[in-house]
Amino acid sequence: MLYKNINRKSPIRALLNGLTMPIIWAPLPFILLLDIMMEIYHRLCFPIYGIEYVKRSEYIQVLDRNKLQYLHWFEKLGCMYCGYVNGGFLYMKEIAGRTEHYWCGIMHEAKPNFKTQQHQLDNEFAQFDNKDEFDQKYNQ
Repeated sequence: MLYKNINRKSPIRALLNGLTMPIIWAPLPFILLLDIMMEIYHRLCFPIYGIEYVKRSEYIQVLDRNKLQYLHWFEKLGCMYCGYVNGGFLYMKEIAGRTEHYWCGIMHEAKPNFKTQQHQLDNEFAQFDNKDEFDQKYNQ
């Protein structure tokens, strides 16, 4: 909660921080819609593909920080929002990663400053532009 230290030092910064709240919360309806659509895809398609379901409870935790007595109600609400949104995106990332492993399984081209996705390393995707490895993994 770095904002607390900044707000104490600068009242103008505190005001600006407060004014950004609607911007932070504005994507919530779209995130909820994305979450619903992703869950429909996850529940309908994963059994068809034979992919194990992702356990939502391992990624999204909303009702833990609101138990902390030292937080104000608006901080608890913000913590719930962040727990849902960050956990939700992590959950969706896992669903997307399993989908990519099923449908593609080829690493992206290595470029400067490109962050290799961990699920591609974990699932031993075929190296980019390596036909022999591709054939060995997928054309047997």
